[in-house]
Amino acid sequence: MMRKFAFALSLILSLADLVAQKREDVLVAKVYKGSQGRTIPYRIYVPENYDKQKKYPLVLYLHGGGGRGDDNRKQIEGGNGYLVDLLVSRSTQAKNPSTVIVPQSPGEGWVGQDSITPTSYLSLVLDLIKNLESSYSIDVNRRYVLGQSMGGFGTFAIITMQPNMFAAAASLCGGGDESKAAQIAHIPIWAFHGELDQAVSVARSRNMIAALTKAGGKPKYTEYKGERHMIWTRVVTEPELLPWLFSQKR
Repeated sequence: MMRKFAFALSLILSLADLVAQKREDVLVAKVYKGSQGRTIPYRIYVPENYDKQKKYPLVLYLHGGGGRGDDNRKQIEGGNGYLVDLLVSRSTQAKNPSTVIVPQSPGEGWVGQDSITPTSYLSLVLDLIKNLESSYSIDVNRRYVLGQSMGGFGTFAIITMQPNMFAAAASLCGGGDESKAAQIAHIPIWAFHGELDQAVSVARSRNMIAALTKAGGKPKYTEYKGERHMIWTRVVTEPELLPWLFSQKR
């Protein structure tokens, strides 16, 4: 309990420092143009004292529904800001220097109406990653993806699209295609959900975890008793989340 309190206190101080730096300055706004002329806005954080002779993990964050648009801001604001701040905070980067990318999807989102079929913008994110790897020194064995709500569904969708690309994935109040669980059972996955979530049924995470386990996987699952949809404030205080994430390698 004391360890969790100490972690939360240090996180609060680190995030307060980040707010003082202005999130939109820490994460540089860019636009990626794909081979077919389609574009996607994104934010990127490159580690301080970046050394091209070193290899850095790549962390992809997929925003929730409130982050949709083309202003290159909403995906790092509001509820989406919690995970973003955690990933680029000085305390996190001091222990685990990494390149962080936060793309923004328009109204189409990351998955279709069925909540499992990837949209064309999720494919564009994969193209963006490959493009960045030609410009930055990225450790291809340490690519990670996290997402919340719509981004939680996007997280499961993108690792299903590319089962051998990501070293680990974390989904907040999301879900995935249970029929394809065997394709991603080998990937270290940690899912989080609120027991009383009325926006995304907790059954979506429970069923996906059950399918992954049945397929031979060993996913982690944290369900917050009495919590509803907005669990990101709880997730960012999980002291084991980042050590678990950055310890994973393909």
